[in-house]
Amino acid sequence: MIGSLIEKLFYWVVRLPTKIVPWHRLPVGFISGLAVGGIRYVLREQNLFDTEELTHADPPPNPDDHSARAADGSFNDLSYPLMGQARTRRFARNVPIQYAYPEDEPAIMQPSPRTVSLELLTRHDFIPVRSLNLLAAAWIQFQVHDWFNHTRTDDNPWELKLPDDDPWHQHPMRIERTAMDPDWSPDEGIPPAYINTSAHWWAGSQIYGSTDERLNQLRSWEDGKLIVGQDGLLPVDPETGVDITGFNENWWIGLSLLHTLFTHEHNAICDGLRSEYRDWNDERIFQHARLINAAVMAKIHTIEWTPGILAHPALQIGMSTNWWGLMGKQFRTRIGRIGNSEILSGIMGSRTDHHSGIYAMTEEFVSVYRMHQLVPDEFSFRSRANDEVVQQPTLSDVVFGNARRRLNEMFEQGTTIEDVFYSFGTSHPGAIVLHNFPKTLQEFRRQDGELIDLAAIDVMRDRERGVPRYNTFRELMHMPRVKSFEKLTNNPEWAEEIRSVYDNDIDRVDAMVGMFAEPFPKGFGFSDTAFRIFVLMASRRLKSDRFFTSGYTPEVYTPFGMKWINDNTMSDVLIRHYPSLERFVRSAKNPFAPWRKANM
Repeated sequence: MIGSLIEKLFYWVVRLPTKIVPWHRLPVGFISGLAVGGIRYVLREQNLFDTEELTHADPPPNPDDHSARAADGSFNDLSYPLMGQARTRRFARNVPIQYAYPEDEPAIMQPSPRTVSLELLTRHDFIPVRSLNLLAAAWIQFQVHDWFNHTRTDDNPWELKLPDDDPWHQHPMRIERTAMDPDWSPDEGIPPAYINTSAHWWAGSQIYGSTDERLNQLRSWEDGKLIVGQDGLLPVDPETGVDITGFNENWWIGLSLLHTLFTHEHNAICDGLRSEYRDWNDERIFQHARLINAAVMAKIHTIEWTPGILAHPALQIGMSTNWWGLMGKQFRTRIGRIGNSEILSGIMGSRTDHHSGIYAMTEEFVSVYRMHQLVPDEFSFRSRANDEVVQQPTLSDVVFGNARRRLNEMFEQGTTIEDVFYSFGTSHPGAIVLHNFPKTLQEFRRQDGELIDLAAIDVMRDRERGVPRYNTFRELMHMPRVKSFEKLTNNPEWAEEIRSVYDNDIDRVDAMVGMFAEPFPKGFGFSDTAFRIFVLMASRRLKSDRFFTSGYTPEVYTPFGMKWINDNTMSDVLIRHYPSLERFVRSAKNPFAPWRKANM
């Protein structure tokens, strides 16, 4: 009790300077890092809101029956077995429920999402992020597919009125609605709620699936391994031409690379477990390999991808502290934890805590991870031998079934998967700012044949799901409202464009538009406003998960598994499966930073 009060007082004190100076302008990374810890504490206390009730259950008579992750995410919390379950549990909220209602028509349509798409989001010239490589773009979609997925319905679609001279093929433009939870009722006294069809946990479901049926299709049923073809690639669905894996919607070549890589990583872990524990059967090897592989991916995201895209000294310290604690990796791996303190010993292996709400992904978390600008419209695939261009496909050439066809075509010409990884490692993603949305995705034919403007859909999705407009969103994140368009952005041209689109009403600016327009903290790849959701939910995905907290032990993971997680990085994974990449990967300070080119 006393320790908890001391911790609470500490976090409130370290947050005080941010009332005067933004956290990212405080001196020294350590001080600003402590301030971020204070911000996170306040968000944990004040920005977690449930959209459903869960029934408490007595712990199962034999907890060992649930010592591995369930495909659908059930029984992660043994006292609330349905928490985080796929296809049954709703998205929660990071804003108070009364602020999460969608606006009524016609306000919800103002300004037109199509106008926002064309006037503020359209990419005229590609704006690169030169501090990152293209694997960083593929990585975040790879992770997002593990965390959340809504379903659509064609009942009563949104209809966007378009000017007569808009070349769109439909007038009005029709956008499918998000399918609501069929059990939701206005009598509940909450806004419309939506089901996550993925398990809410950080469990590698993009590799393994969220149903036993899908998982069983992927397993080889020998030595715990997943199916990989003789060519080293994943099997292909003969109807769609898309790789068969846990989640393969919105597919493109970047996902093909990472799904293949971490399927191989699963199988390598299986080889290690088989060698270490020779009497284990296929099921036992598989379940442990999945636990280990999911933890490796979570670690890569926490201490490599995040400090890559948020390259501020506070984040370098903060994300390492999230995983290892201030005592650092050497202390944790050699000595172990010091009590349950997150600060000293990190979240991993600490006490499970859902803080002030039932654990679930949130609609606001979905909103801030709209990062389509990371994807280029054009690609350059080059040889790792001499950096010579092999092919220069467009984005349309490498999506859905075209991704595999393009790979096979290049392989027939002598290009290897290592060359494609090299090309991603030496290319840049796009900046997450206005006027950098891929033009391909503004007139994009989905796999079902429907033509969509994804930028307009992104705007509509936030509005229909009740994500507050930008100024209200900031205020609810304990940030000051922006009082003018000139204060919103340091780009005068953008300020005038936003003013025009939003009819001179700063409070009508969409959250997404404001976050793309505002100046970023030094080294950041996305906005400080979006960062508030990130700093809350990134930690929560670890802190609420039994397999990253109370169950993160050698007894659950095995000593072999703990060592594998501790010792391996994204660089190690890449080099283990594609050794010829070592001289390029090791040249970068971060595997998601640009690699050295072959001709350098």
